[in-house]
Amino acid sequence: MNRRLPLSLRRHAVPWQDQRPTWPEARPGLIAGALKRAQSRASGNWYVVGASSALRGDGKLGRTVAGQEVVVWRGPDGRLVGGPGTCPHMGAPLRDSPVRCGVLVCHWHGLALDGRSHAGWSPLPVHDDGVLVWTRLDAVGGEEPLDAPVLPWRADPMRAVTAVHTCVGVCEPEDIMANRLDPWHGAWFHPYSFVDLTVVNVPGCSDDGPDALTVDVSFKVAGPLVVPVRAVFTAPEPRTVVMHITEGEGAGSTVETHATPLGADDTGRPRTAVIEAVIAASNRPGFGVARLAAPLLRPLARAAASRLWRDDLAYAERRWQLRSTGRFPG
Repeated sequence: MNRRLPLSLRRHAVPWQDQRPTWPEARPGLIAGALKRAQSRASGNWYVVGASSALRGDGKLGRTVAGQEVVVWRGPDGRLVGGPGTCPHMGAPLRDSPVRCGVLVCHWHGLALDGRSHAGWSPLPVHDDGVLVWTRLDAVGGEEPLDAPVLPWRADPMRAVTAVHTCVGVCEPEDIMANRLDPWHGAWFHPYSFVDLTVVNVPGCSDDGPDALTVDVSFKVAGPLVVPVRAVFTAPEPRTVVMHITEGEGAGSTVETHATPLGADDTGRPRTAVIEAVIAASNRPGFGVARLAAPLLRPLARAAASRLWRDDLAYAERRWQLRSTGRFPG
C-alpha cells in the first residue's frame, strides 16, 4: 500500500451483485470458534458504562448494567467515583439526580453522596481509560476480579481524534461479538462504506496462538475514490472486539466495539448497548490540524458509526431472534 497517496482510484468497479461471494469463506464454525475463545477470556468483571467526555464538569453517567443500576461522576476532588444508581433511602433513580460541585444530590429528598460510603450507599470500583468509563460488578461477572479492565493497545487519546457512539439492540453481547467477528459481510451488507474486501488471515484453533482476523478493504470516499487499508480484528476480552488499522491511511487508528448487557425489557427480551470508540491517529503532518478540528469531526464519525450500526444491529438482533427460537443454522 502506498502510504504517501491515501486515495486510490477504483478503475475496475463491479456492480454489487457481481462481486465475489464470501459465504464459502464465512464459515459459521470459524466464527463460532472465535466467539467461544473470546468468551473464555478474562474480563475481571469490568463493563463499559459510557464515554469519558460525559463526565466533564458536573456531568454524570447513569446506566443499567446487567440489571443493576449504576451511576458514575467525578467527586469533589475530581476523582472518578461511582456506585449503585438506586438511592438507598427510598429508591429514587440517581441517574436523574444532579451533581453539584462533585456531590450527587438525590432529587427526591436531598441525600448527598460524595463517592464515599454513606447512609447505606457504597461505591463500586470504576475506571476511566481516557476514552471510556468502566465499572466493576463482581456479583454479576462472577470472575476473579482484576484491578483494571483488559484494554487493547490504542494511540494516545491526547494525540488522536476520538469519538464514541452508543446504540441499543434487542440481543445479547455474544450477538454483537459475532457480528464483529464476521468481517466477510462488510462489502455485501455495507456497500455504501466498504468495497473490495478480502480476508487474508483467519484465527487458528489454538487458544495459545494468535487469534486475529486480518482484512484488506477499501473505504469509499466519493465515486470511484477509495482509501485502501489493512485492518486486524481481535477480541481481548469477552465483550470487546477491536479493529486496528495496521497499513494504509490512518495506520495506528483503532475502533473498539464494546457490548454491555443492560437487562431485560418489559417483555423479557435481552437488551445490549453497543458502545463504540473510534481513536483516529495518523503520522501525517496535517493531522495536527485535524485534531484542532476534532469538535467538527466527532459528529461526522458518530454519524458514520450510526449508519453502520443500523445495519449491524439488525444482524445481531436477527441472530438473537433465531437463537432464542431454536432456528439458528447449525
